[in-house]
Amino acid sequence: MSNYTMPRYFQNMKVLNVPAAKPNPENVKELKEVEQDIHTRAEKLLSAGTPDDKIHAKGQYTALERINQLVDEGTFCPLNTLYNPEDNAEEKIGIVSTGIVKGLGRINGKWAVIIASDNKKMAGAWVPGQADNLLRGSDTAKMLGIPLVYILNCSGVKLDEQEKVYPNRRGGGTPFYRNSELNQLGVPVIVGIYGTNPAGGGYHAISPTVLIAHEKANMAVGGAGIVGGMDSKPYVDLEGAQGMIDATRKMKNDPPGSVSIHYNVTGFFREVYAEEFGVLDSIKKYMDYMPAFNPEFFRVDTPKAPAIQGEELYDIVPRNTRRTYDMYNVLKALLDGGEFMEYKKDYGPEMITGIAKVNGLPVGVVANRQGVLAMQGYPNYPEYRGKGAMGMGGKLYRQGLIKMNEFVTLCGRDRLPIIWVQDTTGIDVDNEAEKAELLGLGQSLIYSIQSTKLPMFEITLRKGTAAAHYVLGGPQGNDNNVFSIGTAATEINVMYGKTAAGAMYSRRLVKDQDSGKDLQGTIDKMNQLIQHYIDTSTPAYCAKAGLVDEIVDMPKIRNYVVAFADAAYQNPKSICPVHQMILPRIIKDYDENGQNAKTAGAKA
Repeated sequence: MSNYTMPRYFQNMKVLNVPAAKPNPENVKELKEVEQDIHTRAEKLLSAGTPDDKIHAKGQYTALERINQLVDEGTFCPLNTLYNPEDNAEEKIGIVSTGIVKGLGRINGKWAVIIASDNKKMAGAWVPGQADNLLRGSDTAKMLGIPLVYILNCSGVKLDEQEKVYPNRRGGGTPFYRNSELNQLGVPVIVGIYGTNPAGGGYHAISPTVLIAHEKANMAVGGAGIVGGMDSKPYVDLEGAQGMIDATRKMKNDPPGSVSIHYNVTGFFREVYAEEFGVLDSIKKYMDYMPAFNPEFFRVDTPKAPAIQGEELYDIVPRNTRRTYDMYNVLKALLDGGEFMEYKKDYGPEMITGIAKVNGLPVGVVANRQGVLAMQGYPNYPEYRGKGAMGMGGKLYRQGLIKMNEFVTLCGRDRLPIIWVQDTTGIDVDNEAEKAELLGLGQSLIYSIQSTKLPMFEITLRKGTAAAHYVLGGPQGNDNNVFSIGTAATEINVMYGKTAAGAMYSRRLVKDQDSGKDLQGTIDKMNQLIQHYIDTSTPAYCAKAGLVDEIVDMPKIRNYVVAFADAAYQNPKSICPVHQMILPRIIKDYDENGQNAKTAGAKA
């Protein structure tokens, strides 16, 4: 007898049975070269700033060393490593990123979002772009309902760029409001505090739920420099400079908000430790205190490895976006046992939708089929274009949009987290597409996604194009998309560069020709625009600009899939009992009987 509910549905899923991809050594080489470039950029960024040996000489560990000590081995999934939206480029002082190290990881078996101040970079200062990166982390914690853990070592605002850091709607103070929101939602925020944390660092330290400090840590409304600079003169003279020197010397010996104040007097610090790792061990202890479901509570089957190794994705997914591949082979590398319960396979065939298992947990999956649909048994599709229509995988048509609306709505009803695997060239266009209501159906899908209140995870496997990029679970869904990742094949743009050049300059070409002007000047501008599209669509650019939250090596995509599924079921906001789910029953009945009640009766 099975220990899991409804085994005839969840333990009897069909195994995806598609031909294996042929070895493609040239493609493997190209993808791995891009991945190596990403690794090189990440290593350069993380190593920038104060050398590790100087950090160690101060009796400190680096942000990465602290994270590695905190998380369960092999579980850390980095996020936004290359994110640098403000183009920080002060290599001399290490300010070449947003100044934090962030990711999803397990701490004593429980998932958390982990954000560490990068103390190699101006002692963890607030720098341009950091606030938005912090908010991306708190958004992930909020949508998944898992703890947010800060490893804080923040020297305050980088004062020579305060206008880019301190104010604004998503500026330096916004994360403190977000910490309050998380607390009010019952999502704990834990902070381990190291070093000097004045002003913005002080509010960063005081806003979490539980504060754990190293013995040399402090937090305060203002630091020594601020106190020393407080006099009535609007300028600095020799007298003022000497006052600052004296105040700084005094404050250096006894900085505001040290352990003597916030442990012995205010009691804000819950615990204080003499050893760096003592702080991290205390965080682990408080993680143990928190509630979390054992994943067995929600499992529908025994966890299984994928049907094929992640390494095979190098052969499966062409870096050349004009070449096609079998999306079902990709799913075999991501889902337990390559098992899949597909929803309405032959309706809206450009989209693959269905239920799968990840680490034994049920999830919804939406992915773009690839290739010419007529060659896969779907001639004269899309139907609204009539006989001879040649539908293409990756493009969205009427039936596919309707199917996704149905599927997403049913996942919402059954409380199934959704994984989107995106490789799209956009939504079909022209008057026939407008008559087929594609504009309205695309917005309907956005409405359906927003209505579910489900956590969703999106992989831009290759192409993310036009409106299809955001209707297919993209990062624009701020209340659902917990994070998005890309690959060495990722390319995100509103359209192809040449298409954009034509849209922008075709009328100019006509005007130039009619007036007898030389066309070469406009042609040059068109080619410049095409190159701009190429440069701003690469995996490295997508990571730097935050179009994806991380570029992930092909074999490691499964790690993020597992992290998402496990975290989504750790403390879900709502539950649908497995035996009350309707989507598996719809799929089973549709597969066995279609939509024909007469056929079903005859079979009975």
